[in-house]
Amino acid sequence: MEPGSLVYDPRTRKVGEYQGRSGPYVMLRPVGGGREWQADPALVRAATTEERLSAGVRAVNDRSLTGLLTARPLVEVGPPPEPVTGCATCTGLAERRDRARATGDGSAETDADVLLARHQRLQHGGAGRRTFRYVPFAIVQDPSALPEYEARCVSGDDADCGAGSGPCGDPAEAEEWQRRHTQETRHTRYRRSFADYAVLECRS
Repeated sequence: MEPGSLVYDPRTRKVGEYQGRSGPYVMLRPVGGGREWQADPALVRAATTEERLSAGVRAVNDRSLTGLLTARPLVEVGPPPEPVTGCATCTGLAERRDRARATGDGSAETDADVLLARHQRLQHGGAGRRTFRYVPFAIVQDPSALPEYEARCVSGDDADCGAGSGPCGDPAEAEEWQRRHTQETRHTRYRRSFADYAVLECRS
């Protein structure tokens, strides 16, 4: 087994990345990162395509769940701030917002709203204050798009080789490219990446 190979540990029923040996054991790391664990080298075997895919999807879902637990999404429910009559700064920022809105520049429009609300808090005692509420949401994998696997060679003393497998629909394809590249170049170090497409769904 080469470092980075995906193997299945029947004792823990998990797929892990082979890291190397530690005494009588082999060290495996969870797909997507995490704490390594020891496994019996006589029991581990190469992971099947289905097992690799499941482990990759599980890693993405775990990252999404972590984001759900730590994120604090805010959605504006109040009206945008309105200028205070007679205030030149309020009027100027409101005009700036109107110009951005007229040209379809949503980013500039939001910037003007933020500046106007901040000015009103500081100069007008909180006039134009906006109300926010928490809105629950979930990030789920897009079933209409297949995940992608890719490997890039980072071997080299002064600079990375840079050769890459390109996006692959199956982890075995990326690993086969690694095997061929190592055979041709003797390079052994790769950076592997997994990508999928996600959809954010607001929950009422």
